[in-house]
Amino acid sequence: MKFRSRTLLQKMSALFAPFAFAALGPEAHAADTITEALTGGKVTANLQYRYENVDQPTSGLKNADASTFRLRLGYETAEYKGFGAMVQIESIAGNHAYNSRTNGQTGYSVVADPRGTEINQAYLSYSGLPQTKVKYGRQVIRLDNDRWIGNVVWRQNWQSYDGVTAVNQSLPDTTITAAYLYNVNRVFTDSSIDNGTGALMGDHKMSSPLINVKYSGFKFADIVGYGYFLDYDSAAKAFGRSNSTRTLGIRATGSAPVGAGTKLLYTAEYADQSDYADNPNNYNVHYTLLEGGVGFNVANLPTTFKVGYELLSSNGKQSLSTPLATLFAFNGWADVFLATPAKGLQDVYGTLSTTVAGIVLRADYHDFQADFGGGKYGTEWDLMAEKQFDKTWSVGTRAAFFRTDRVGNPDCPACIDTDKFWLYGAMNF
Repeated sequence: MKFRSRTLLQKMSALFAPFAFAALGPEAHAADTITEALTGGKVTANLQYRYENVDQPTSGLKNADASTFRLRLGYETAEYKGFGAMVQIESIAGNHAYNSRTNGQTGYSVVADPRGTEINQAYLSYSGLPQTKVKYGRQVIRLDNDRWIGNVVWRQNWQSYDGVTAVNQSLPDTTITAAYLYNVNRVFTDSSIDNGTGALMGDHKMSSPLINVKYSGFKFADIVGYGYFLDYDSAAKAFGRSNSTRTLGIRATGSAPVGAGTKLLYTAEYADQSDYADNPNNYNVHYTLLEGGVGFNVANLPTTFKVGYELLSSNGKQSLSTPLATLFAFNGWADVFLATPAKGLQDVYGTLSTTVAGIVLRADYHDFQADFGGGKYGTEWDLMAEKQFDKTWSVGTRAAFFRTDRVGNPDCPACIDTDKFWLYGAMNF
């Protein structure tokens, strides 16, 4: 196995070396001079190796055996008169035995971890306004549970956004996040180009305002109201304007103690989505999430059990879309439903997790079917074991097993039997 980005990794390490010994440690602070702000910041570093195997026996594809390594280095200055800056670079190296969607290895199953180096974050910040922080530039944005706006934290190359954000907490128990996005830097890296599918893989230009208001003053739940207005530029080609949508929603999540060491857990969310801007389709669909659970101790082991129902509705032709979400976190780790089928998606699921000797164990089950027409898609089991040794070291393994209810389902072409296995380890500084 040959890693092709070694020189780039070495260059990145050398770039940040002058700051490393001085800045690894306490967080950036307010500085008295510009020089102190520039030199008195904080270096962050992340190293992660991951092996991912994908087996899709009825696809005609070779099994993917992706072995990838990520180096992420960042530097955040101290603040000077409320101003600050941050830059973060990441580089991914790997072998060739998988289809990254950009490497031309189309005979293999997909693992969306392309090799390459890019700027993950680069922004200026200002915190001189009362209880407000403004950022301009390339940045990571995560709202609520990443269902609508996320950074795809699972993939080696994170998703980030070019634009301006403002977070205000001047009202009691209230956080207001407003943003304007003009580009999405997707997980396929800036270096990816049109690969013949008509889709620009790495960047999607847009003109998209976002608003998210969270109120945490109630004992029983946090309440969030949001509006996301995604206006994709036509340069996104096949992806493009058909994903321009207006989404308005409300979300409530909370817990309530019911006894010693036991609490009820609950989440409810509803959103209305319709075509927006120059979307050529005229439609209206909706999103519903209902989830309940209980947290308790079994033999002094903290345990959580949840059941839920998630609906991404459809009118039979167009279905609800969440193109900026951290999609791996939803509807099964096999990634069968990265795009919502045209007839929508209903996901009835359960999850059980506990911690034994510091090892987090988790098992999920999903039953998938269409919204329009109610046809069955399939079922999935997901398993996980992760161990965080300290603030620096962590290791983990996961597996996903999707089984289709109908081979060659025309309503869900992606619904094919899929097994995935992961083994990974990381260091954070």
